[in-house]
Amino acid sequence: MMLAAMVEAQPVYPKQVYGVIFKKKSYICHKIIDFLNQDKYEKMMNILILQGSPRANGNTAWMAEEYKKAAEAAGHQVTLVNVARKKIAGCLACEYCHNKGNGACIQKDDMQELYPLMAEAEALVLAAPIYYFTLCAQIQAPIQRMYCTTKPAKVKKMALLMSSYSPDVYDGATAEFRDICNYWSVENMGTVTAKIDEQKTEEVKQKILEIVNRL
Repeated sequence: MMLAAMVEAQPVYPKQVYGVIFKKKSYICHKIIDFLNQDKYEKMMNILILQGSPRANGNTAWMAEEYKKAAEAAGHQVTLVNVARKKIAGCLACEYCHNKGNGACIQKDDMQELYPLMAEAEALVLAAPIYYFTLCAQIQAPIQRMYCTTKPAKVKKMALLMSSYSPDVYDGATAEFRDICNYWSVENMGTVTAKIDEQKTEEVKQKILEIVNRL
């Protein structure tokens, strides 16, 4: 009797009211999903990789590609540029950019393709073969040409991938990279090195993945 009374006591709404209730619940569910996804989308980053090896299928290129694949698998947007195939001259120290150019470099070469990419990048990855104890010239040039803008506007994090034939040749490049991070006030996510007997191995691939996971 009590159960029957309770059933009878439940209000009966017309179909229009049930429709409104359903729409409100659906709207609330969508808002909850959007809120849960918001943090995920905010963590997705626009990543630019500068690959400095002239060897298209070399060890440094492999490291850059592995980083790209891992970052894309994590949901990030990645652009990889082989700067070794670009015509990018070194800085002339002419000060045109600061005196007359309003932040624009007087040299009109392939660096013009990189400036907009650098301006939108939130994370920057340098992939450099070590030929003579420091970052290779192909990586040095675009970094030094950023002098006209002082630093990339949106970059928050940087990482360095290095390959070499010999061991124990990374100190100069690592110190230079650290100084760049400090000057640009960005987070140093770390470095991955691969000497001749470590190149294109699962061990190096795992180290690259660890760097990607720090994004």
